[in-house]
Order: sequence, then C-alpha cells, then structure tokens
Amino acid sequence: MAATDRQRQLDELAQDILEKEVCADLRAQATQLVMGEGNAFADIVFIGEAPGKKEDIEGKPFIGAAGKFLNVMLEQAGMDRSDVYITNIVKYRPPNNRDPLPAEKAAFLPYLLRQLAIIQPKVVITLGRHSMEYFVPGAKIGDVHGVAVNVVIDNHEFMVMPLYHPAAALYNGGLRQTLIDDFLKVPDLVKTLSA
Repeated sequence: MAATDRQRQLDELAQDILEKEVCADLRAQATQLVMGEGNAFADIVFIGEAPGKKEDIEGKPFIGAAGKFLNVMLEQAGMDRSDVYITNIVKYRPPNNRDPLPAEKAAFLPYLLRQLAIIQPKVVITLGRHSMEYFVPGAKIGDVHGVAVNVVIDNHEFMVMPLYHPAAALYNGGLRQTLIDDFLKVPDLVKTLSA
C-alpha cells in the first residue's frame, strides 16, 4: 500500500470524526481536532491521553514540555519523530487540561483502533495510565511500565508496552530516569519483533 493511501485513510478517519460529531461538547470548546502526526508506516505508535493547550492551538500532538522530553528520549533511543506515529486516545483538548472522562475515551476508542489498523505498528507504546487502561485494563502503571504484553482488542492483536507519561517525569524527577530506561528498551523490542 502506498504511503499516500494510508495517509488518505487517516485523513478520511479524521473527517469521519468531524462528520459524526464525536464528543460534540469537547469539540465545541476546542480549537481543532488533533488527530495525530508521523509516519503512516511507523513500526511504533505512541498514544497519550488528550491534547494540551499548545497541541490544541497547533493541531499536533506532544509539542509542549512533555513533547520536548519525548523528543529527547526518541533521540537517546536513536529514533526521530518522523520515524514514529504519535496520537492520543481523545482527539480534542478537555477544558482546563482535565483528565478525559470515561465516556470521552470510550467514544474515541473505535477511531483509535481504526487508526492503528491503518498504520499497522509492530509496537504500541502507551504514555500514561489513561491510554494504558485501554490495552491493559486493571493494571497499575507502577507494576507494568516497561514490560511488553500481547493484547487482543476487537480481533486486532497488539504488542503493547506501557510507559509513564513524559509529563509525569517533568513533575516527578524520580520518574525521569525510569522513563528513559524503559524508553531505551523500545528499539530492541521492535528489532525482536521484526526478526
């Protein structure tokens, strides 16, 4: 499949969200839909929880302080943003950066799964507990961070590695090295799955 085909499918998915008015209340107070960004053929998809203020303004995920830290970790792991795909569960910024509500996450889940079906990554990296809960329900991030697990959702099979959210490491310096150490496992995991 040509890259333009996958990108076209991702664009159509975004249009579908707009036309179906998914989470109309969220949309009404957001600047725009923040669908995701990156390589439509990425081996790795990073999934956060929802756009923040800066992401809402610019229409791109993870471009604030947490995004800058994500870029540093990508570089340390020998990767570039252009090699991966980055998105969130919820595609609109919640008011005042509150946590996404369960109903909001549930409304966007089918679209997230379609996004992953289009991209077909080898590894899904969840960033923080909100995205982790989709793939590894009932787990505590403190127990499962940095551990890859095989997950099946709606007949889609994913290799998932939960990580702490980069923002958590900005607020809690003790998590910073843990997150970096976990992050550095990602390239080896992809190589193992590619072999």
